Amino acid sequence: MRLGDLELTPLLDRHFRLDGGAMFGVVPKTLWQKRAPADDHNRITMGMRPLLVRAGGQTMIIDAGAGEKMPAKLREIYAFEPTESLDGALAAAGVSAADVDIVLASHLHFDHAGGFTTQEGSAIVPRFPRARYVINAGEWEDATHPHERNRASYFDENYVPLQDAGRVEFTYGDEAILPGVRVRRTGGHTRWHQIVYLESGGRTAVFAADLIPTAAHVDLPWIMGYDLYPMETLEFKRAFLREAIDGEYVIFFEHDPQMAAGYIREKDGRLYVEPL
Repeated sequence: MRLGDLELTPLLDRHFRLDGGAMFGVVPKTLWQKRAPADDHNRITMGMRPLLVRAGGQTMIIDAGAGEKMPAKLREIYAFEPTESLDGALAAAGVSAADVDIVLASHLHFDHAGGFTTQEGSAIVPRFPRARYVINAGEWEDATHPHERNRASYFDENYVPLQDAGRVEFTYGDEAILPGVRVRRTGGHTRWHQIVYLESGGRTAVFAADLIPTAAHVDLPWIMGYDLYPMETLEFKRAFLREAIDGEYVIFFEHDPQMAAGYIREKDGRLYVEPL
Protein backbone atom coordinates (compact mmCIF):
# COMPACT_ATOMS: atom_id res chain seq x y z
CA MET A 1 0.00 0.00 0.00
CA ARG A 2 1.06 3.59 -0.53
CA LEU A 3 1.04 5.87 2.52
CA GLY A 4 2.13 9.29 1.31
CA ASP A 5 5.82 8.92 0.51
CA LEU A 6 6.03 5.46 2.10
CA GLU A 7 5.48 2.19 0.25
CA LEU A 8 4.44 -0.54 2.69
CA THR A 9 4.40 -4.21 1.72
CA PRO A 10 3.43 -6.89 4.26
CA LEU A 11 5.43 -10.07 3.76
CA LEU A 12 4.88 -13.63 4.94
CA ASP A 13 7.78 -15.64 6.30
CA ARG A 14 5.59 -18.67 6.94
CA HIS A 15 2.64 -19.99 8.90
CA PHE A 16 3.26 -21.86 12.13
CA ARG A 17 1.39 -22.96 15.26
CA LEU A 18 1.44 -21.90 18.90
CA ASP A 19 -0.52 -23.04 21.93
CA GLY A 20 -3.90 -21.35 21.88
CA GLY A 21 -4.13 -20.98 25.64
CA ALA A 22 -0.77 -19.21 25.73
CA MET A 23 -1.84 -16.91 22.91
CA PHE A 24 -5.00 -15.76 24.69
CA GLY A 25 -4.00 -15.82 28.35
CA VAL A 26 -6.94 -15.70 30.75
CA VAL A 27 -9.57 -15.83 27.99
CA PRO A 28 -11.42 -19.21 28.19
CA LYS A 29 -10.99 -21.61 25.29
CA THR A 30 -14.76 -21.65 24.75
CA LEU A 31 -14.40 -18.02 23.63
CA TRP A 32 -11.08 -17.93 21.75
CA GLN A 33 -11.61 -21.11 19.77
CA LYS A 34 -14.49 -19.41 17.94
CA ARG A 35 -11.96 -17.00 16.44
CA ALA A 36 -8.95 -19.31 16.27
CA PRO A 37 -9.77 -23.04 16.08
CA ALA A 38 -7.19 -25.30 17.72
CA ASP A 39 -5.73 -28.58 16.46
CA ASP A 40 -5.44 -31.81 18.48
CA HIS A 41 -2.41 -30.38 20.29
CA ASN A 42 -4.29 -27.20 21.26
CA ARG A 43 -2.22 -25.19 18.74
CA ILE A 44 -3.67 -22.40 16.61
CA THR A 45 -2.43 -21.27 13.20
CA MET A 46 -0.37 -18.09 13.18
CA GLY A 47 1.51 -16.10 10.59
CA MET A 48 4.88 -14.39 10.69
CA ARG A 49 4.48 -11.15 8.75
CA PRO A 50 7.49 -8.82 8.53
CA LEU A 51 6.82 -5.46 6.92
CA LEU A 52 8.81 -4.10 3.98
CA VAL A 53 9.11 -0.30 3.98
CA ARG A 54 10.47 1.68 1.04
CA ALA A 55 11.04 5.38 1.57
CA GLY A 56 13.44 8.01 0.24
CA GLY A 57 15.56 5.50 -1.60
CA GLN A 58 15.94 3.33 1.52
CA THR A 59 14.62 -0.21 1.90
CA MET A 60 13.81 -1.37 5.42
CA ILE A 61 12.34 -4.56 6.82
CA ILE A 62 10.67 -4.63 10.23
CA ASP A 63 11.32 -8.02 11.88
CA ALA A 64 12.25 -11.04 9.77
CA GLY A 65 10.36 -14.10 10.95
CA ALA A 66 11.99 -17.25 12.32
CA GLY A 67 14.52 -17.89 9.57
CA GLU A 68 15.82 -21.26 8.45
CA LYS A 69 18.18 -22.24 11.28
CA MET A 70 15.85 -23.85 13.82
CA PRO A 71 16.43 -27.54 14.57
CA ALA A 72 14.06 -30.07 13.03
CA LYS A 73 12.48 -30.91 16.40
CA LEU A 74 11.51 -27.30 17.06
CA ARG A 75 10.26 -26.88 13.50
CA GLU A 76 7.98 -29.85 14.14
CA ILE A 77 6.80 -28.54 17.51
CA TYR A 78 5.88 -25.20 15.95
CA ALA A 79 4.55 -26.86 12.77
CA PHE A 80 6.47 -24.58 10.42
CA GLU A 81 4.93 -24.51 6.95
CA PRO A 82 7.73 -25.96 4.76
CA THR A 83 6.63 -24.45 1.45
CA GLU A 84 6.79 -20.80 2.60
CA SER A 85 9.82 -18.58 3.20
CA LEU A 86 10.78 -14.95 3.62
CA ASP A 87 13.09 -15.16 0.61
CA GLY A 88 10.10 -16.11 -1.54
CA ALA A 89 8.04 -13.25 -0.16
CA LEU A 90 10.85 -10.78 -0.77
CA ALA A 91 11.28 -12.02 -4.33
CA ALA A 92 7.55 -11.59 -4.95
CA ALA A 93 7.94 -7.96 -3.79
CA GLY A 94 10.86 -7.46 -6.17
CA VAL A 95 13.48 -7.29 -3.43
CA SER A 96 16.41 -9.47 -2.43
CA ALA A 97 18.13 -9.67 0.95
CA ALA A 98 21.04 -7.73 -0.54
CA ASP A 99 18.73 -4.79 -1.31
CA VAL A 100 17.79 -4.18 2.34
CA ASP A 101 19.44 -1.16 3.98
CA ILE A 102 17.89 -1.34 7.47
CA VAL A 103 16.54 -4.19 9.58
CA LEU A 104 14.44 -2.91 12.47
CA ALA A 105 13.57 -5.14 15.45
CA SER A 106 10.35 -4.84 17.41
CA HIS A 107 12.01 -7.23 19.90
CA LEU A 108 14.28 -10.27 19.70
CA HIS A 109 12.06 -13.32 20.19
CA PHE A 110 12.88 -16.13 17.75
CA ASP A 111 9.74 -15.66 15.63
CA HIS A 112 10.72 -12.04 14.99
CA ALA A 113 14.52 -12.13 14.92
CA GLY A 114 15.36 -15.67 13.80
CA GLY A 115 15.55 -14.42 10.23
CA PHE A 116 18.16 -11.79 11.09
CA THR A 117 20.94 -14.32 10.54
CA THR A 118 21.56 -17.31 8.30
CA GLN A 119 23.91 -20.28 8.31
CA GLU A 120 26.70 -20.46 5.76
CA GLY A 121 28.62 -23.69 6.25
CA SER A 122 29.58 -23.76 9.91
CA ALA A 123 29.26 -19.97 10.32
CA ILE A 124 26.20 -17.90 11.23
CA VAL A 125 26.24 -14.56 9.44
CA PRO A 126 23.90 -11.58 8.84
CA ARG A 127 21.14 -12.61 6.46
CA PHE A 128 20.93 -9.10 5.00
CA PRO A 129 24.54 -8.47 3.94
CA ARG A 130 24.37 -4.68 3.48
CA ALA A 131 21.94 -3.80 6.24
CA ARG A 132 22.42 -2.08 9.56
CA TYR A 133 20.37 -3.77 12.27
CA VAL A 134 18.57 -1.33 14.56
CA ILE A 135 17.79 -2.83 17.97
CA ASN A 136 16.70 -1.34 21.29
CA ALA A 137 19.60 -1.47 23.75
CA GLY A 138 17.43 -2.61 26.65
CA GLU A 139 15.95 -5.43 24.58
CA TRP A 140 19.48 -6.48 23.60
CA GLU A 141 20.51 -6.60 27.25
CA ASP A 142 17.51 -8.76 28.19
CA ALA A 143 17.92 -11.04 25.17
CA THR A 144 21.59 -11.67 25.86
CA HIS A 145 20.91 -12.30 29.58
CA PRO A 146 17.74 -14.43 29.54
CA HIS A 147 16.14 -15.91 32.65
CA GLU A 148 13.94 -18.91 33.35
CA ARG A 149 10.78 -17.14 32.17
CA ASN A 150 12.01 -15.97 28.76
CA ARG A 151 14.92 -18.16 27.69
CA ALA A 152 12.71 -20.35 25.49
CA SER A 153 12.20 -17.34 23.18
CA TYR A 154 15.70 -15.86 23.01
CA PHE A 155 18.49 -17.55 21.03
CA ASP A 156 21.93 -15.95 20.79
CA GLU A 157 22.53 -17.18 17.24
CA ASN A 158 19.78 -14.88 15.99
CA TYR A 159 21.49 -11.64 17.01
CA VAL A 160 24.92 -12.01 18.65
CA PRO A 161 26.60 -12.69 15.25
CA LEU A 162 25.29 -9.30 14.11
CA GLN A 163 27.30 -7.54 16.79
CA ASP A 164 30.33 -9.70 16.03
CA ALA A 165 30.05 -8.48 12.41
CA GLY A 166 29.80 -4.84 13.53
CA ARG A 167 26.29 -4.45 12.12
CA VAL A 168 24.21 -3.46 15.17
CA GLU A 169 23.04 0.07 15.94
CA PHE A 170 21.27 0.60 19.25
CA THR A 171 18.34 2.84 20.06
CA TYR A 172 17.64 4.01 23.59
CA GLY A 173 14.01 5.04 23.58
CA ASP A 174 11.32 6.42 21.30
CA GLU A 175 13.35 7.50 18.28
CA ALA A 176 13.02 8.30 14.58
CA ILE A 177 14.57 5.68 12.32
CA LEU A 178 13.84 7.29 8.95
CA PRO A 179 11.72 10.28 7.94
CA GLY A 180 8.18 9.15 8.71
CA VAL A 181 9.31 6.05 10.64
CA ARG A 182 9.65 6.01 14.43
CA VAL A 183 9.61 3.47 17.23
CA ARG A 184 7.62 3.69 20.45
CA ARG A 185 8.12 1.50 23.50
CA THR A 186 5.07 -0.40 24.71
CA GLY A 187 6.64 -2.74 27.24
CA GLY A 188 4.32 -5.51 28.30
CA HIS A 189 5.27 -8.39 26.04
CA THR A 190 8.92 -7.83 26.88
CA ARG A 191 10.27 -4.98 28.95
CA TRP A 192 11.48 -3.11 25.83
CA HIS A 193 8.99 -4.32 23.23
CA GLN A 194 8.23 -1.56 20.72
CA ILE A 195 5.83 -0.82 17.90
CA VAL A 196 6.61 1.12 14.75
CA TYR A 197 4.74 4.24 13.56
CA LEU A 198 4.73 4.96 9.84
CA GLU A 199 3.51 8.48 9.07
CA SER A 200 3.26 10.31 5.75
CA GLY A 201 0.75 12.31 3.74
CA GLY A 202 -1.37 13.00 6.81
CA ARG A 203 -1.96 9.30 7.44
CA THR A 204 -0.62 6.84 10.01
CA ALA A 205 0.03 3.12 9.95
CA VAL A 206 1.39 1.12 12.87
CA PHE A 207 3.25 -2.17 12.87
CA ALA A 208 1.76 -3.50 16.11
CA ALA A 209 4.15 -6.46 16.59
CA ASP A 210 3.09 -8.39 19.72
CA LEU A 211 1.01 -5.62 21.28
CA ILE A 212 -1.91 -6.74 19.08
CA PRO A 213 -0.51 -9.83 17.35
CA THR A 214 -3.73 -10.82 15.56
CA ALA A 215 -7.06 -9.19 14.79
CA ALA A 216 -8.58 -11.38 17.52
CA HIS A 217 -6.50 -9.55 20.12
CA VAL A 218 -8.21 -6.16 19.73
CA ASP A 219 -10.42 -6.85 22.76
CA LEU A 220 -8.73 -5.42 25.86
CA PRO A 221 -8.61 -8.61 28.00
CA TRP A 222 -7.23 -10.69 25.12
CA ILE A 223 -3.59 -10.54 26.17
CA MET A 224 -1.04 -13.27 25.59
CA GLY A 225 0.13 -15.52 28.39
CA TYR A 226 3.59 -14.99 26.89
CA ASP A 227 3.58 -11.34 28.01
CA LEU A 228 6.04 -10.82 30.85
CA TYR A 229 4.27 -7.69 32.09
CA PRO A 230 0.58 -8.14 31.19
CA MET A 231 -0.72 -5.16 33.16
CA GLU A 232 1.71 -2.95 31.25
CA THR A 233 0.29 -4.42 28.03
CA LEU A 234 -3.23 -3.64 29.22
CA GLU A 235 -2.43 -0.04 30.11
CA PHE A 236 -0.68 0.72 26.84
CA LYS A 237 -3.21 -1.18 24.75
CA ARG A 238 -6.18 0.68 26.26
CA ALA A 239 -4.74 4.08 25.31
CA PHE A 240 -3.44 2.89 21.94
CA LEU A 241 -6.78 1.41 20.81
CA ARG A 242 -8.50 4.76 21.42
CA GLU A 243 -5.72 6.52 19.52
CA ALA A 244 -5.92 4.07 16.62
CA ILE A 245 -9.70 4.31 16.30
CA ASP A 246 -9.81 8.10 16.47
CA GLY A 247 -6.81 8.48 14.16
CA GLU A 248 -8.02 5.98 11.53
CA TYR A 249 -4.71 4.14 11.77
CA VAL A 250 -3.88 1.24 9.50
CA ILE A 251 -2.76 -1.57 11.81
CA PHE A 252 -0.39 -4.26 10.56
CA PHE A 253 -0.96 -7.54 12.42
CA GLU A 254 2.30 -9.47 12.54
CA HIS A 255 0.85 -12.84 13.54
CA ASP A 256 -2.61 -12.96 12.04
CA PRO A 257 -2.82 -16.05 9.79
CA GLN A 258 -5.14 -14.40 7.26
CA MET A 259 -5.32 -10.64 7.71
CA ALA A 260 -2.17 -8.60 7.15
CA ALA A 261 -3.70 -5.22 8.00
CA GLY A 262 -6.92 -3.45 8.85
CA TYR A 263 -8.66 -0.60 10.64
CA ILE A 264 -9.88 -0.94 14.22
CA ARG A 265 -13.50 0.15 14.42
CA GLU A 266 -15.97 0.60 17.27
CA LYS A 267 -19.71 -0.03 17.12
CA ASP A 268 -22.08 -0.06 20.08
CA GLY A 269 -19.12 -0.25 22.44
CA ARG A 270 -17.59 -3.28 20.72
CA LEU A 271 -14.34 -3.31 18.79
CA TYR A 272 -13.81 -5.08 15.51
CA VAL A 273 -11.37 -5.01 12.62
CA GLU A 274 -12.20 -3.89 9.10
CA PRO A 275 -9.72 -5.59 6.76
CA LEU A 276 -7.65 -3.32 4.58
